[in-house]
Amino acid sequence: MLILLPPSEGKTRPQEGPPLALDELSFPRLTPVREQLLRTLVKLSSGNSKRAAEVLGLGPTQSDAIAVNAVLPDEPTARADAVYTGVLFTALDPATLDADARRRADESLAIASALFGLVRPSDHIPAYRLSGTVSLPRLGPVAGRWRTPLPRVMAEAVGDGLLVDLRSGTYTALGKPPAELADRTATMRVLHEHNGQRKVVSHFNKATKGRIVRGLLEAGADPRTIDELQTTLADLGWTVERDGTRLDVVVDEVAHT
Repeated sequence: MLILLPPSEGKTRPQEGPPLALDELSFPRLTPVREQLLRTLVKLSSGNSKRAAEVLGLGPTQSDAIAVNAVLPDEPTARADAVYTGVLFTALDPATLDADARRRADESLAIASALFGLVRPSDHIPAYRLSGTVSLPRLGPVAGRWRTPLPRVMAEAVGDGLLVDLRSGTYTALGKPPAELADRTATMRVLHEHNGQRKVVSHFNKATKGRIVRGLLEAGADPRTIDELQTTLADLGWTVERDGTRLDVVVDEVAHT
């Protein structure tokens, strides 16, 4: 099973650690695009800061992020699951997983990234700022750079197993699962049901997905089909309905991280 997670815009900047080594990251097939994007991002961030902010969609209070981008190759790195600190990762809380669950996380999770394509939780990366919606000078849309290599990497990583795609729309656009994985790709939606009405709540959606992934890791679950995944989630206490390849997790209480 391969579970694809979205990244988080919020990141914790490592205070110490080795510099970025692209050739040591997982999924080496992605290295050429990583090198190209990193070079362009550093060049952009090293120039006119106002233009860099406009291109990257950053506000006036985020000038520090541009300064960090300008020196990314020399920035300290840490495990990706310690750098990403958004809602989903807070709920997943990987640092508190036991050793076996942490090992399963390193083997079965991959985190989408506009800069790196995909990384494993154990890959060491710096805190960068680059969204999947950005269009870089000369290179054009970041998403366009990933659409060819990412599906191939997904297929290699999944093998004959199950792909669970929990990425947001922005990061799904970097590369959709290839056609041969269509019947083995599960997506997930979290619905809050109250007084007979159901709706998607973004913040809660992310937190619940983090808790679901944590539960799968702690249980040592390795479903091979979408049906098996639905059964596993039900066994873990979730109310799950299937609609094609999408699983709807229905909750009646908005829990928080």
